[in-house]
Amino acid sequence: MTRAVLSIGSNLGDRLTHLQSVVDALGPDVVGISPVYQTAPWGPVPQLDFFNAIVIAQGREPREWLTVVHRLEQSAQRVRGERWGPRTLDVDVISCRRGIDGDATTTEVLSDDAELTLPHPRAHQRAFVLVPWLALEPEAVLTVEGRLRPVADLLAGLTPAERDGVQRVADTLTGPVT
Repeated sequence: MTRAVLSIGSNLGDRLTHLQSVVDALGPDVVGISPVYQTAPWGPVPQLDFFNAIVIAQGREPREWLTVVHRLEQSAQRVRGERWGPRTLDVDVISCRRGIDGDATTTEVLSDDAELTLPHPRAHQRAFVLVPWLALEPEAVLTVEGRLRPVADLLAGLTPAERDGVQRVADTLTGPVT
């Protein structure tokens, strides 16, 4: 079993309700929930701002996480149209780790196939992933180009405009842990 870092986002409909649906569906598998942030959309398509958060959950294998996130998106009536386009719910598997939580011997799962790339190949470039993850796990690390890097360093490597474009909101997600 693995511990997964899931990036969740929504910019259509009731954004907070869509994010909360992920926490509710994962139930007791949730071990951490970040604050909610509002961010400008990433990519070339003009659209409304997103609400984003990070959820950390445990209890499944990496491919099972992929199946779960697709099911969650379908439940929110996500339509996969334009790449980087608006969506009711976007859930990405950012990273999976094996081992005992809190044990220094945990290892990151690496996967480079057509269905599942781990860690997520663009996570290190996205402030809307790094800011909430760092808020939840200040010591988080991510493998980038074969090297284990602190998420704090990855975030520091982004431009001030990218970092400042991720703004915490008063709305919160609730679950078994917060």
